[in-house]
Amino acid sequence: MRSMRTERLLLRRWQESDLEPFATMNADPQVMGFFSSTLPRDESDTFVQRIEKNFVENGFGLWAVEAPDGFIGFVGLWPAGHTIEGAESVEIGWRLASRAWGKGYATEAALAARDDGFGRLGLSELVSMTSAINWPSRAVMERIGMQHYPADDFIHPNLPADHRLSPCVMYRMARPGRPPEQPVEISY
Repeated sequence: MRSMRTERLLLRRWQESDLEPFATMNADPQVMGFFSSTLPRDESDTFVQRIEKNFVENGFGLWAVEAPDGFIGFVGLWPAGHTIEGAESVEIGWRLASRAWGKGYATEAALAARDDGFGRLGLSELVSMTSAINWPSRAVMERIGMQHYPADDFIHPNLPADHRLSPCVMYRMARPGRPPEQPVEISY
């Protein structure tokens, strides 16, 4: 699938013209406030290459999101990168430019990505993780129907334990009509 439309947004594969605004977004301390650092241009471009490779290899990825005024970030599905026994470990995630915040775009696009994951891809479960203090992302997780599983919360393995972003929360959602997984241990 090359793209999906929602009421106000286009979720599509990445284009060369997305690289500059994506790099600007990744260099913005406000946008990257819940990440350990901003990204330099070369790392931002490499991330887009990884996203496109994942689309080719797995049939899903982080869609470039276009609002009426142009590129605003990404929303989509991504291999979680954590070993979660008994789960498929596909994460739903998003990152939007600050000019797109507060308009419901993350929720609107995440609902489309969620439905694609459970529908076209036939996933049995989606997870989402973030820093415990990232209340805006946690609110999106809850608006799309995810539930917090405190037993699965963890300390970020790449940050010092006392770092403000180190305590992380885990949210899960089972495909509709399927009972939720029992909380499981995360191992690194």
